[in-house]
Amino acid sequence: MDISIIGSGYVGLVSGACFAEVGHNVICVDNDQRKIDMLQAGKIPIYEPGLEEIVTRNVASGRLRFTSSIEDGVDNSQVVFIAVPTPPQPDGSVDLSFIERVAREIASVLKPGAYRVVVDKSTVPVKTGEKVTETIRRYNKEADFDVVSNPEFLREGCAVPDLMNPDRIVIGTNSDRAMALMHKIYDPFNAPVLVTDVNSAELIKHAANSFLALKISYINAVSAICEASGADVEKVASGIGMDKRIGRNFLNAGLGYGGSCFPKDIAAFIAISDELGVPFTLLKEVQRINAAQRDRFLKKMRETLWVLRDKKIAVWGISFKPDTDDVRSSVAVDLINDLTSEKAVVTCYDPKGAEKAKEFNLVPNAKIVDSALEAVEGAEALVIATEWKEFANIDLKEVKARMHTPLIFDGRNLLDPDAARKQGFVYHSVGRP
Repeated sequence: MDISIIGSGYVGLVSGACFAEVGHNVICVDNDQRKIDMLQAGKIPIYEPGLEEIVTRNVASGRLRFTSSIEDGVDNSQVVFIAVPTPPQPDGSVDLSFIERVAREIASVLKPGAYRVVVDKSTVPVKTGEKVTETIRRYNKEADFDVVSNPEFLREGCAVPDLMNPDRIVIGTNSDRAMALMHKIYDPFNAPVLVTDVNSAELIKHAANSFLALKISYINAVSAICEASGADVEKVASGIGMDKRIGRNFLNAGLGYGGSCFPKDIAAFIAISDELGVPFTLLKEVQRINAAQRDRFLKKMRETLWVLRDKKIAVWGISFKPDTDDVRSSVAVDLINDLTSEKAVVTCYDPKGAEKAKEFNLVPNAKIVDSALEAVEGAEALVIATEWKEFANIDLKEVKARMHTPLIFDGRNLLDPDAARKQGFVYHSVGRP
């Protein structure tokens, strides 16, 4: 199949590389010429395990190329994927201006008689497909096309295996002709395919992410009860998760969810529900619990350290989760800024997210260093804000030797409490005695 993907960010680039990996011919389009120049030079603008190897291999084979021309992409493909950003607006609703602009640009280059399938891959509110169809028809009345919804379910940090071995593939369309082409694209992937109408496919993504966020907030609410009662949230979560109807995934207590998807998608689902006249009050409580979790963690730090001002605090983690350099809406970033706003002296480290944090000046009053051990030098407390394996495997004896005070606040329940205390640390975690 000949495919183009408009937008070469996390979703677009990973999707394009993996489609090429299974034998399709892929053109990745982006209006950021700097990004296109990087990709054409063999440099990957994001960190995602396994991505660089796949991109390099498929560029060399000729199955994957990059351009800033939408006309090039549309002219030389049967199926055009839209994978551009859908950022949140101040009221929680979704900014669809990038989607609308791409729809207009596609309309401007569609040629009469050349059938194309236009696929919404971006996470969009329900009924967006209808608007994309209206927009293309408004600007090109002779165009022969269908609009399909094909939401992505990629997790940053494991996006390549998620796409190569998906749990499910959701395709929303009422067109048999479009469905036939979509089946051809996904034939190489061994996964169940759910065929729905466009509106249902769009709703599935927001509903799925909101449910996962609900699980996280649920176990975080339970963690507060565990701390008050002396119970262990890890054991409680394991007991809950052994029930096959519930499952253990996303029942990890900690500082709360963050990143570029969950906060945005939950706010969007709330806004969508309000607009449809069916307020989703349960999700508003999910948001409240998530925000309260970081506040509760900070309260624990204040109770232990008394005053945060002038305290030397090391923070391990800047990215919103391990195995990614994505620092967007990171709880770790929020926590660092909370600490510096109280005049704590913060030194932080992240294996992959440090450069992005510097580039966007996300922690302006903290010092970013080059190693975990450098971060704890002379520190009066250590905070673990992102659960990188590097932190779990570190020599705690060496960490203690470098710290002024052996005090750990583990916001991700990454370390074994007994092992930390055996090394002489005063150890605090989330929902564990």
